[in-house]
Amino acid sequence: MPNCCQSGISDSSANAKGERKFFRATVSPILLTVLCLITTYPINAQESPKTTKSTPKLISQSPAPPVTSVASSGNQISLNGRTLPGTWLQQPGKSGQVTTHISDGAFRQLIGVNFLNTSDSAKQPIQWFSSVTTPQVLAARLLGAYRYLDITNFAQTSGWQIQANGNTLVIATPKTQITNIVQSQKSPEASAPLQQTRMLVDLDRPTPWQVAQGSAIAKPQTPSSDPDTPTPKSTTPPNREWTVTLDGIADPILIERYTPQPPAAPPTLLPNLLKQLLPTTPTEAIPSPPEPLIQKVEVVKNQTIISLSVPFGLSPQGSTIANPNRLIIDIRPDPLEERDITWAPGLRWRQHYVNLGTQRFPVVWLEVNPRKFGLTLKPMWASVDGLAGTAPIIQTAQRYLAVAGINGGYFNRNNRLPLGAIRRDNQWLSGPILNRGAIAWNDSGQFYFGRLTLEETLIAANGQHLPILFLNSGYIQSGIARYTPAWGSTYTPLTDNEIILVVEKDQITQQLPGGKVGGTAVPIPQDGYLLTLRANATSAASQLPIGSTVSISSATTPADFSRYPHIIGAGPLLVQNRQIVLDAKSEKFSNAFIAEKAIRSGICTTATGTLMITATHNRVGGYGPNLAEHAQLMQLMGCVDALNLDGGSSTSLYLGGQLLDRSPSTAARVHNGIGIFLQPQK
Repeated sequence: MPNCCQSGISDSSANAKGERKFFRATVSPILLTVLCLITTYPINAQESPKTTKSTPKLISQSPAPPVTSVASSGNQISLNGRTLPGTWLQQPGKSGQVTTHISDGAFRQLIGVNFLNTSDSAKQPIQWFSSVTTPQVLAARLLGAYRYLDITNFAQTSGWQIQANGNTLVIATPKTQITNIVQSQKSPEASAPLQQTRMLVDLDRPTPWQVAQGSAIAKPQTPSSDPDTPTPKSTTPPNREWTVTLDGIADPILIERYTPQPPAAPPTLLPNLLKQLLPTTPTEAIPSPPEPLIQKVEVVKNQTIISLSVPFGLSPQGSTIANPNRLIIDIRPDPLEERDITWAPGLRWRQHYVNLGTQRFPVVWLEVNPRKFGLTLKPMWASVDGLAGTAPIIQTAQRYLAVAGINGGYFNRNNRLPLGAIRRDNQWLSGPILNRGAIAWNDSGQFYFGRLTLEETLIAANGQHLPILFLNSGYIQSGIARYTPAWGSTYTPLTDNEIILVVEKDQITQQLPGGKVGGTAVPIPQDGYLLTLRANATSAASQLPIGSTVSISSATTPADFSRYPHIIGAGPLLVQNRQIVLDAKSEKFSNAFIAEKAIRSGICTTATGTLMITATHNRVGGYGPNLAEHAQLMQLMGCVDALNLDGGSSTSLYLGGQLLDRSPSTAARVHNGIGIFLQPQK
């Protein structure tokens, strides 16, 4: 695979495989916050056994309750015998009664609860087999990196049995029968011309349900009746599999009704004589009849799983009603449900369609007011002991105890190394490349956007000045590169025949031949760094003998960047001072990347000083925005300054334990991101 920098993306256009596992921490995040109170010292949320003075430490910034207020807590939920990730806690209530609280992300995704709009972060109205006009309202509470909902009364009303068992909250819901499954055709709306389908699932009582996105469904190729004519290829994107899972048992008649039938025998070929008598006409593909929505219904471990085949451009939208108890799955070109939820003071979760001309784009975003309400931002990265590594953003955010976050800059998906600027607490973790767009900020809620270059110069004792082109970077070019302990404990050659200079306490102590790429690892001194001389730069080794004293000067262009302790680089820069300044060519992005229509991540500031982190997905009836459209969308949303982040399958918007914008199984592993943290309350 080519260097991801050259294409401008980190192979994000392809959906990641094998990402179906959620992060399971070995220690409950709730217990971590409780431990914060046992001592007056903050805990290190990035638990790295190899953390050194040169590697910045991330301190948990999450408020915690008094120790006595939590009776038990954990990060696993057993729902009707299946163990799933999800944070929870139980607290002593009135008259000795124990109240149960589940993180809102787990509650929403595991139970199928629909969250309704709210401007009060302490109250969350929900809809679950009930009326939208008279919703049930659950008390909400911020604790650590999560927002917990008090489900005590909800569970009692629903007939649930709940018991804590160590780290696991065991929930058993009443046995449920699925009495009917019907597929019907909806009349297309004027705003949605694509054909829409509805599935109705009738139940004898409310029950948990989930909808999950699967992989593309391969189309069977129908061979041509003429052996001399090649089989025509379909130009229509394949359908995608979705599964609807309910905690209930379907009637055997329903299972039989939707059992796949064996394919019909192929038609008999015309006799050769008849073919000779027919006039010669161009071969055309005979359009296949549309696939049925419901492909299969099966019962597995007391769950009914309904497999759907959903055409490209459509997605399911689920809702529930009572009297009768019914799950409704609408297959729509515009499935995004608009939301405006104040999740925490100063942190607002919104999702709406944004119109750009005749195109409608679904955008999910978080609005953050870091100056007024004690919210801070920090870069975060996947590895605990260096810069090499990738992980789902869910896993990284939970390890850092971030309340929210989004994927950040580019990286090489093959060697999992960074391809852009990462700076935290005034220390460079990785230097910028190619004068690409970046965002910088401080802990006071001030932000700066621009195209960033870091100019490092090696100064020898004899006054000689040599440019250092790259710092802790996976972007490989001829010249001198520098690797510090933030890179990791060792450096392994990234190109053939490098010369590696070991610098300790500002003195060159060794000159080593690098050998073949991927060869012998060289330890990085804790009180210094390595200089890697590549290609033509190897000739400089003779001018830097062992024992030489060296120093480094460092400056950013523009100089304003150096005033900010935190930086994430990505690109291209989209908006500055309310004007679109997109120039992807100057930032060395490829033509293919510039023109590509893809899912996009973005970050921007507004006229009121609010920060927005955004995920823009496929337009109604088509693909995601290209870069020009992304810039226009950010401008329409009120962005004064805006930056494009890594996109495609990397796009992942995280809040309180779950992804807001997509199924976790479709999100790729990423190298770094931007985390949002709650400062401790004093």
